[in-house]
Amino acid sequence: MLRVVILGYGTMFTNLIAGALDANCEIVGVLRYEHIKYPPLLRKIKDIFCPSIEYNYIKSYRLPEIEVRSVNTELFKKKLLTLNPDIILVGSWGEKIKKEIYDIPKIASINAHPSLLPKYRGPNPYFWVIKNREDISGVTFHLIDSGYDTGAILAQEEVKIYPSDTGKSLKDRTVLTARGVVCDLLKALREDIIIPLQQREDKASYYSHPKNLELDFSETAENNHALIRAIYPWSEAYFRHKNCYIAVSPEGLSISENVTEYIEHGTITKIDYKNCKISVLCADNKILTMQIKLYSKWDRPFTRNYIKQELVPGTVISKQD
Repeated sequence: MLRVVILGYGTMFTNLIAGALDANCEIVGVLRYEHIKYPPLLRKIKDIFCPSIEYNYIKSYRLPEIEVRSVNTELFKKKLLTLNPDIILVGSWGEKIKKEIYDIPKIASINAHPSLLPKYRGPNPYFWVIKNREDISGVTFHLIDSGYDTGAILAQEEVKIYPSDTGKSLKDRTVLTARGVVCDLLKALREDIIIPLQQREDKASYYSHPKNLELDFSETAENNHALIRAIYPWSEAYFRHKNCYIAVSPEGLSISENVTEYIEHGTITKIDYKNCKISVLCADNKILTMQIKLYSKWDRPFTRNYIKQELVPGTVISKQD
């Protein structure tokens, strides 16, 4: 029976735990990122009054929890040496793991990355594959090395991207796929020898955290549609009108042909203030219909009035520098 230590946060972390249990591995320790993110007292208060999905999952399976403030500490190193794991699994982590740590397991330290490496290395592939209007994403299990998502590949599986996908829906399917892949991988590592496949650097791409979330109606309706979907649920795409920031929901999005008299991109062609919707002409002469709200939570109750008074048909919205 393989002895496994699992590090991570969120649903990738919990699905790696589930996959390891499916493979009949012995989980000898788990470390959730909340131990690194929060001071000990604050984390304990949070565990009592607002427990995370990771905390509840760990407690429901009575898994042994490791409590350290970083994976690169001597304390964590000593705990690993005591636990004597065959494998470390990592599913979403905010620290770069040092060689003296990832070299400890008898077999390997393995990271689960939610893309088809070597494409889309970096912290949020879910966002970038949707924004770039890809048809396929996936999950890759690779050896941890000194780079970011550069280690040799042990297993991969594709995940289809649908035209209606948001970052959340794609992530939900990807982590479920990861559960099945890691189960099969752990069984294979227990029973056979797997030859790692080196990543091709000539095919590699890296994307950092998303920064520019402002819609640009001088681009196509499809591109703006993709940006709105891609950033959900982590943040909201927006546009600016006068001095107001206006957030756009991924719900109720649609694209239609322009049958109006308007020809200038950025022109509001229709409003529906009761449902907080507006339609805007984009550069490809297609109309993007969006559900909107004023960005500030204190202003949101006044969204309908703002639409009715300020966003009248014929108003032109342009991206501001």
